[in-house]
Amino acid sequence: MSNFLPVDEQMDLLQKGAAEIIRVSDLRERLEESLKTGRPLRVKAGFDPTAPDLHLGHTVLMRKLRHFQQLGHTVIFLVGDFTSLIGDPTGRNVTRKPLTRAEIDKNAETYKQQVFRILDEKTTEVRYNSEWLGKLGYEDTVRLTAHFTVSQMLERDEFHKRFQEEQPISLHELLYPVMQGYDSLCLECDVELGGTDQKFNLLCGRELQRHYGQKPQIVLMTPILEGLDGVQKMSKSLNNAIGINEPASEMYGKLMSISDELMWKYWVLLTDLRQSEIEAMRAEVAAGKLHPMEVKKRLARTITAGFHGEAAAKSADENWARMFQAGETAENLEEVAVAYAEVAGPEGSKQIRLPKLLVAMGLAASGAEANRKIGEKAVRVDGDVVESLLISATPPARLTVRLGKRAKVAVVE
Repeated sequence: MSNFLPVDEQMDLLQKGAAEIIRVSDLRERLEESLKTGRPLRVKAGFDPTAPDLHLGHTVLMRKLRHFQQLGHTVIFLVGDFTSLIGDPTGRNVTRKPLTRAEIDKNAETYKQQVFRILDEKTTEVRYNSEWLGKLGYEDTVRLTAHFTVSQMLERDEFHKRFQEEQPISLHELLYPVMQGYDSLCLECDVELGGTDQKFNLLCGRELQRHYGQKPQIVLMTPILEGLDGVQKMSKSLNNAIGINEPASEMYGKLMSISDELMWKYWVLLTDLRQSEIEAMRAEVAAGKLHPMEVKKRLARTITAGFHGEAAAKSADENWARMFQAGETAENLEEVAVAYAEVAGPEGSKQIRLPKLLVAMGLAASGAEANRKIGEKAVRVDGDVVESLLISATPPARLTVRLGKRAKVAVVE
């Protein structure tokens, strides 16, 4: 007799935060079959170790893997050590620079250390796709690629755009989705997880499984998680990411800097709270019964505790409140006179270049550092995060300028 939860309860958890499932009816049918036979589903998500550290954007898929794991299914954390030699062309308008085997192996080890902050190490199957892709001969590769056409590949957004713009498309890039599909075939996957931007690759797995007599895998796609800017996909290269190895105080502070609207998406994709609980909380905020700041603080504590523990999250919470919320005044802070305005502002106000101000106040060592910190949303003026390079003040004025834990008062004369 199976210990699995009823199918409706499983579907409720698995559909939380899912952008698209191909197909929902197939997933329900596979779960019913699993319940009947007692055979857990085989569920995988692949991660190419192209960088040493993971950020919260990566954990969206890991959390969904964890949901399957909590329901008793077999979870496969697939390290794409072979596909990293190519580099996933998803979202790229140029060919990726290839990594060395040493770089890939080093990054893969850090991934393994980090992923078990979310997944249960004892019940997670860790696999490397070099196990089978490294053994493929030329004849096998030709037979695999014969199941796809060039026109199919050029339908893919990234390739189509590059083709139209006469940008180079390397031949090896066309092999990437084929190899990802072969991963699913070799692992006999029932379900594969990926972001919505991975749809083409995920469907290749279904295609190959169908050709080779396996049941096509169910594809469960999660939304793309926007970074701190609330606009672009979370990425370290865009300086809008929250790394899971960052100190608790830094993680907490960055989470508190996101917009009120974005925090609801973070609740859905980065926590285990049920959808119904999130909607209830949102209704309380809309009704004015709950302040958005309190909801965001709870979010920051929840996520930070998941990676650093309750004690560290509580300390980060108290530290943040002491710095930004507990009414610390500027009375005891060092004052710096700003005796001029570089740009005239509206209605008698003065506009001051923020990078130059940060350097003059001794809060940043250089203009380059100041610009970087502004881009990272690490600068606050009178408690508000400032992203503009110009700030306005009507003299005489006192502005509390804070970068990280350091703060001073700018006196605009």
